[in-house]
Amino acid sequence: MAMSQATASMKVGDTKKVTAKATPDDADDATAVNGAITYASSDDTIATVAADGTITAVAEGTANITATSGDFTATVKVTVAAAS
Repeated sequence: MAMSQATASMKVGDTKKVTAKATPDDADDATAVNGAITYASSDDTIATVAADGTITAVAEGTANITATSGDFTATVKVTVAAAS
């Protein structure tokens, strides 16, 4: 499984959508893996993530957004800075 990006730099209040998908695309279980992906944040006080992979920057700091499907995981490290 892979994320659309490994890191993301955001400012408080920003939103950004990330996606996860099975690798390789033609793996036998790719459709099942892609259909069962869930997203979670390591710290909802820094960044939250919606079911569709949309990240919202809440406060300054760093959080990991992890996509999970069965035994597969992929992570984006999100760094949030103050809004300008």
